[in-house]
Amino acid sequence: MNALVTRMRSVPTWQVALGVALLVLGFLLVAQLRAEPARVRYTSQERPPLVETATDLQKRQDALKASILDLREQIRDQEATAGSGNKQVVQINDQLQTDRGAAGLVDLVGPGLVLQLEDSTQPVPPGGAPGDYTVSSSDLRDVANELWLAGAETIAINGERLTAVSGMTDIGTSVLLNGAYLQPPYQVTAIGPKDLYQRLLQSTSFASFVRGRVNDFGIRFGVAQLDQAVVPAYAGDVSLRYAQPIPSASPVASPTVAPPARSARP
Repeated sequence: MNALVTRMRSVPTWQVALGVALLVLGFLLVAQLRAEPARVRYTSQERPPLVETATDLQKRQDALKASILDLREQIRDQEATAGSGNKQVVQINDQLQTDRGAAGLVDLVGPGLVLQLEDSTQPVPPGGAPGDYTVSSSDLRDVANELWLAGAETIAINGERLTAVSGMTDIGTSVLLNGAYLQPPYQVTAIGPKDLYQRLLQSTSFASFVRGRVNDFGIRFGVAQLDQAVVPAYAGDVSLRYAQPIPSASPVASPTVAPPARSARP
C-alpha cells in the first residue's frame, strides 16, 4: 500500500490533469453521440407538420388577398355608380383612381418583359458559400433597381406588386415580400416603354450583375418580351404605422444638450 502511494506521488501533476481532461472529454463525446439520434428523429418527425402548416397559412393568405381585391373592385363600382350624375363626384373618383394606380392598388397591363431567375445547378466547390449559388432577395432588389433605372413603370415579383412600402428579406430558401413567401423560380414582371429591354441591356451595372451571378455562380437567367404584360394590384395593408412616445406619468426634466465642441485651428 505504501509503495502504491509513493508511486502515485511520483507521477507528475500535468499527467494527472491530462488524464482527468481526457476522461471528461470522453464522457462528453459519449453523451453527444447518444443524444444525436434523438435530435435527428425529432427534426425528421417535426418537419412535415411545419411544412404543412406553412403551406396552409400561405393558401389562407392567398384567399384573403383575393377577397381584398374583390372588395376593392366592388367599392370602385359603387363609387362609379354613386357619382355618375354629379360632375364634382366624377372628378373626385377620377382623381381617386389615379391615386390608386400610383399606390399600386389596381391591375396594370401594357408592353413589358419578364425576367426569370433560378438557383444554380452547379455543385458548390470546396470552400465555397452555398448562398452564392442561390437567388437571394439582394439579387431581386438589384434586378428591380435596374428595371426602375431603365424606365419601368411598375414591377411585380411572382405576382407580388412592388410598392413604396414593399420590403424583401431572405427566409431560409425563400424570399419574403409583402408578407408572402416566394419560392424559386422568381419571375420579375415589368411594364414600361417598348424598348425597356434594350435600355436594360445598355446598363453597364446590369451587365456586371449578369456576369457576376450567371457566369461566376451559374444562376440561371431568362428573359421574355411581352406585348401585354400583366402586373397585379397590391393586396397588402396600405396603412402606415409609426411609433409614438408614451406620456410619462411624472414630469421628467429634459436633458441638457451640450453645444458642439469647436475644432481648434492650427
